[in-house]
Amino acid sequence: MLSERRLEVLRAIVQDYVGTEEPVGSKALTERHKLGVSPATVRNDMAVLEDEGFIAQPHTSAGRIPTDKGYRLFVDRLAGVKPLSAPERRAIQNFLDSAVDLDDVVGRTVRLLAQLTRQVAVVQYPSLTRSTVRHVELLALAPARLMLVLITDTGRVEQRMIDCPAPFGEASLADLRARLNARVVGRRFSDVPLLVQELPESFDLEDRGTVTTVLATLLETLVEETEERLMIGGTANLTRFGHDFPLTIRPVLEALEEQVVLLRLLGEAEDSGMTVRIGHENAHEGLNSTSVVAVGYGSGDEAVAKLGVVGPTRMDYPGTMGAVRAVARYVGQILAES
Repeated sequence: MLSERRLEVLRAIVQDYVGTEEPVGSKALTERHKLGVSPATVRNDMAVLEDEGFIAQPHTSAGRIPTDKGYRLFVDRLAGVKPLSAPERRAIQNFLDSAVDLDDVVGRTVRLLAQLTRQVAVVQYPSLTRSTVRHVELLALAPARLMLVLITDTGRVEQRMIDCPAPFGEASLADLRARLNARVVGRRFSDVPLLVQELPESFDLEDRGTVTTVLATLLETLVEETEERLMIGGTANLTRFGHDFPLTIRPVLEALEEQVVLLRLLGEAEDSGMTVRIGHENAHEGLNSTSVVAVGYGSGDEAVAKLGVVGPTRMDYPGTMGAVRAVARYVGQILAES
């Protein structure tokens, strides 16, 4: 275990390197930070930190920089989450409150996260599998053609056209709409098949074919969205960190283009807590020079999706973690109120 003093030295090295982009020497540390010890003692502490793998010397005559292991200890033991200022919180709330629908919420969230953190923002759309039914609407387009509209508790809207086996009257349509909503509103998607399986038998014989067709379409809508959607923004921010990527930025950009990679990254985040993956902790080789800060968001206690940012390992972890957490909280509030 490192002593408290050596932890303070590590904290100072991380803070200075993130702020200055320059390797940090013992003289600079004692001048900038009140460590209460001589430069010689700090040099000794830095030698121990280097032996333990928390810092490294990039050049023979240079100071030291944090390693992935050093950043990990900083995040786990030393970094508090930096709260946003009151004006920043008001700006976030006003910007997100102006959203008109779910696509707009996600789009605004991506832009906001990218601007606040000056990194790449990734926002996953609320998962249908974790949603509940808010309303099912049935509209007559022709005597034997209907439109089914499914609205979830997260504001997601799915529409399907239905060709009925026979004409379906307005009275029957209103009856089906009422009975269907009475059974499924407020229920989890996974519960719906059981709740509606006996519904056709409660209708007249001539209407059962259409009711069965409508229910089949509804159940397909609940389960067919296997490919989750996400939105990404702020990729151009990476160009500001060119020297943070050892060889080239290309592997990072290629990884960010693969939606499966990003979904897996977000999927590794815990539902409720914040997840920080640093450097080689990211399984995808193209992201070994980056860190990912992600958290779940939702309309209640349960997360319905994840959001986060991708940036170089030399990032302002307390500020990034604070921004990601604050934005997730506001998005959750909007979904709850929508």
